Amino acid sequence: MTERRLLLLNGPNLNLLGTRQPEVYGSTTLAEIEAKVAEVAKDAGLQVRAVQSNHEGVLVDAIHAARTECVGIIINPAAYSHTSVAIADALRSVGLPVAEVHLSNIHAREEFRHHSYVSAVADMVVAGAGPLGYEMAVQFLADRLGP
Repeated sequence: MTERRLLLLNGPNLNLLGTRQPEVYGSTTLAEIEAKVAEVAKDAGLQVRAVQSNHEGVLVDAIHAARTECVGIIINPAAYSHTSVAIADALRSVGLPVAEVHLSNIHAREEFRHHSYVSAVADMVVAGAGPLGYEMAVQFLADRLGP
Protein backbone atom coordinates (compact mmCIF):
# COMPACT_ATOMS: atom_id res chain seq x y z
CA MET A 1 0.00 0.00 0.00
CA THR A 2 1.73 3.19 -1.15
CA GLU A 3 -0.80 5.75 0.04
CA ARG A 4 -2.10 5.86 3.58
CA ARG A 5 -5.87 5.70 3.51
CA LEU A 6 -8.59 5.93 6.12
CA LEU A 7 -11.92 4.19 5.76
CA LEU A 8 -14.75 6.62 6.53
CA LEU A 9 -17.72 4.40 7.25
CA ASN A 10 -21.24 5.74 7.83
CA GLY A 11 -24.19 3.57 8.75
CA PRO A 12 -27.94 3.59 8.22
CA ASN A 13 -29.91 6.74 7.52
CA LEU A 14 -26.82 8.96 7.41
CA ASN A 15 -27.38 9.34 3.68
CA LEU A 16 -30.30 11.58 4.75
CA LEU A 17 -28.15 14.03 6.70
CA GLY A 18 -29.10 17.62 6.05
CA THR A 19 -32.80 16.83 5.89
CA ARG A 20 -33.28 14.13 8.54
CA GLN A 21 -34.12 15.60 11.93
CA PRO A 22 -31.90 18.68 11.59
CA GLU A 23 -32.73 19.60 15.20
CA VAL A 24 -30.80 16.45 16.24
CA TYR A 25 -28.28 15.90 13.45
CA GLY A 26 -27.78 19.40 12.05
CA SER A 27 -28.08 20.64 8.50
CA THR A 28 -24.72 19.46 7.15
CA THR A 29 -25.05 16.80 4.45
CA LEU A 30 -23.06 13.58 4.31
CA ALA A 31 -21.37 14.81 1.12
CA GLU A 32 -20.22 17.92 2.98
CA ILE A 33 -18.89 15.82 5.87
CA GLU A 34 -17.06 13.51 3.45
CA ALA A 35 -15.49 16.50 1.65
CA LYS A 36 -14.32 18.05 4.92
CA VAL A 37 -12.90 14.74 6.16
CA ALA A 38 -11.00 14.34 2.88
CA GLU A 39 -9.62 17.88 3.21
CA VAL A 40 -8.48 17.40 6.82
CA ALA A 41 -7.04 13.98 5.98
CA LYS A 42 -5.13 15.39 3.00
CA ASP A 43 -3.57 18.02 5.26
CA ALA A 44 -2.43 15.13 7.48
CA GLY A 45 -0.98 13.18 4.55
CA LEU A 46 -3.86 10.71 4.37
CA GLN A 47 -6.46 9.74 1.79
CA VAL A 48 -10.05 8.72 2.49
CA ARG A 49 -12.29 5.99 1.16
CA ALA A 50 -15.89 6.88 2.07
CA VAL A 51 -18.61 4.24 2.33
CA GLN A 52 -22.18 4.69 3.51
CA SER A 53 -24.70 1.89 3.67
CA ASN A 54 -28.01 1.12 5.25
CA HIS A 55 -27.07 -2.59 5.21
CA GLU A 56 -25.05 -4.19 7.98
CA GLY A 57 -23.33 -6.73 5.73
CA VAL A 58 -22.05 -4.03 3.38
CA LEU A 59 -20.50 -2.25 6.37
CA VAL A 60 -18.89 -5.49 7.58
CA ASP A 61 -17.50 -6.17 4.08
CA ALA A 62 -16.02 -2.65 3.94
CA ILE A 63 -14.35 -3.21 7.31
CA HIS A 64 -12.89 -6.50 6.10
CA ALA A 65 -11.55 -4.85 2.93
CA ALA A 66 -9.95 -2.11 5.05
CA ARG A 67 -7.65 -4.72 6.58
CA THR A 68 -5.44 -4.57 3.49
CA GLU A 69 -6.45 -1.21 2.00
CA CYS A 70 -6.45 1.20 4.94
CA VAL A 71 -4.45 2.25 7.98
CA GLY A 72 -7.39 3.28 10.17
CA ILE A 73 -11.17 3.49 10.37
CA ILE A 74 -13.54 6.31 11.24
CA ILE A 75 -17.01 4.91 11.81
CA ASN A 76 -20.38 6.36 12.59
CA PRO A 77 -22.32 3.13 12.94
CA ALA A 78 -25.54 5.08 13.59
CA ALA A 79 -28.30 2.77 14.85
CA TYR A 80 -26.01 -0.25 14.44
CA SER A 81 -23.98 1.14 17.37
CA HIS A 82 -26.60 -0.23 19.70
CA THR A 83 -27.34 -3.54 17.99
CA SER A 84 -24.44 -4.87 15.93
CA VAL A 85 -22.09 -7.36 17.47
CA ALA A 86 -21.13 -8.22 13.86
CA ILE A 87 -19.72 -4.74 13.21
CA ALA A 88 -17.88 -4.75 16.54
CA ASP A 89 -16.43 -8.19 15.78
CA ALA A 90 -15.37 -7.09 12.28
CA LEU A 91 -13.61 -4.02 13.69
CA ARG A 92 -11.88 -6.15 16.30
CA SER A 93 -10.78 -8.69 13.69
CA VAL A 94 -9.00 -6.27 11.33
CA GLY A 95 -6.63 -4.87 13.94
CA LEU A 96 -6.76 -1.24 12.75
CA PRO A 97 -7.12 1.84 14.93
CA VAL A 98 -10.78 2.89 15.13
CA ALA A 99 -12.40 6.23 15.86
CA GLU A 100 -16.14 6.13 16.57
CA VAL A 101 -18.14 9.27 15.80
CA HIS A 102 -21.70 10.28 16.67
CA LEU A 103 -23.11 13.62 15.56
CA SER A 104 -25.46 13.82 18.55
CA ASN A 105 -24.68 13.09 22.18
CA ILE A 106 -26.02 9.55 22.38
CA HIS A 107 -25.77 9.68 26.18
CA ALA A 108 -28.25 12.55 26.38
CA ARG A 109 -30.82 10.74 24.27
CA GLU A 110 -33.06 7.70 24.75
CA GLU A 111 -31.76 5.05 27.14
CA PHE A 112 -31.31 2.43 24.40
CA ARG A 113 -28.80 4.73 22.66
CA HIS A 114 -26.49 4.92 25.68
CA HIS A 115 -24.73 1.64 24.88
CA SER A 116 -22.56 1.16 21.81
CA TYR A 117 -21.01 -2.19 20.96
CA VAL A 118 -18.49 -0.32 18.81
CA SER A 119 -17.22 1.79 21.73
CA ALA A 120 -15.68 -1.29 23.33
CA VAL A 121 -13.54 -1.73 20.22
CA ALA A 122 -12.82 1.93 19.41
CA ASP A 123 -9.60 3.68 20.34
CA MET A 124 -11.46 6.99 20.46
CA VAL A 125 -15.12 7.96 20.77
CA VAL A 126 -16.59 11.39 20.14
CA ALA A 127 -20.28 12.11 20.56
CA GLY A 128 -22.19 15.34 20.38
CA ALA A 129 -19.64 17.47 18.52
CA GLY A 130 -21.62 17.46 15.27
CA PRO A 131 -19.57 17.33 12.05
CA LEU A 132 -16.52 18.56 13.99
CA GLY A 133 -16.37 15.10 15.55
CA TYR A 134 -15.28 13.65 12.21
CA GLU A 135 -12.43 16.17 11.98
CA MET A 136 -11.40 15.28 15.52
CA ALA A 137 -11.36 11.61 14.52
CA VAL A 138 -9.05 12.32 11.57
CA GLN A 139 -6.68 14.28 13.79
CA PHE A 140 -6.72 11.53 16.41
CA LEU A 141 -5.90 8.84 13.86
CA ALA A 142 -3.25 10.98 12.17
CA ASP A 143 -1.56 11.48 15.54
CA ARG A 144 -1.91 7.80 16.42
CA LEU A 145 -0.48 6.68 13.06
CA GLY A 146 2.38 9.18 13.01
CA PRO A 147 4.25 10.36 9.93
